[in-house]
Amino acid sequence: MSEKITFADKKRKTVERAEFTEDGRYLRKVRSFVLRTGRLSDYQRDMMNDNWESLGLDYQNTPFDFEAIFGNNNPVVLEIGFGMGRSLVEMAEQNPGRNYIGIEVHTPGVGACMAYAVEKGVKNLRVICHDATEILRDSIANQALGGLQLYFPDPWQKAKHHKRRIVQPAFIERVLEKLAVGGFIHMATDWENYSEHMLEVLQQFPEQLANQSETNDFIPRPDFRPLTKFEERGHRLGHGVWDLYFIKK
Repeated sequence: MSEKITFADKKRKTVERAEFTEDGRYLRKVRSFVLRTGRLSDYQRDMMNDNWESLGLDYQNTPFDFEAIFGNNNPVVLEIGFGMGRSLVEMAEQNPGRNYIGIEVHTPGVGACMAYAVEKGVKNLRVICHDATEILRDSIANQALGGLQLYFPDPWQKAKHHKRRIVQPAFIERVLEKLAVGGFIHMATDWENYSEHMLEVLQQFPEQLANQSETNDFIPRPDFRPLTKFEERGHRLGHGVWDLYFIKK
């Protein structure tokens, strides 16, 4: 009998991420991060290996067939960087009329997310452990998404690192290609400077995006976004949290 190849075996190689020029244009692939294995517990590893066929998705250079994957035509919401995945699983559980895909490069987070999804019996969720920019570029068809969620991404707070922030004009251009008309972009951060950057980038697309804020900037924290560990930490430290919600026209 052939030796079983585990998820960890398949994911040992370094993952590269796209980098952008100062004006947000795709530049090249750099070693801006590697696959973050962290401390993967035996339980998390087993959950990934045992449930990858039903809850996991691998990168592919052709678009996913969401109807075949989920068995329905419900809108698909993509979340980038779900951390430990608790809030993502809760959203999937609370919204059975939507399908969710989460991307995360922190393998303990992927294992924890899968474990919680199994515990909750969630079926409308799939998890990817790969570079989000490559998934958007290659694995998702144009106008295939009903929404994008980006909660508490790395703020790269030093000015010299701002070009590494995922929210850049080129990234939004790509997202707009993948969003169906009426699809949403929902972002949240506890870094005020990054929130201002996000708003500035999103406002560069007035013909394609409509801000849902009554004041044309940020919205109050919506009830449908579960409280994340990052947000709880921010509250304890006295940080504010800024939500942005835009709809594709």
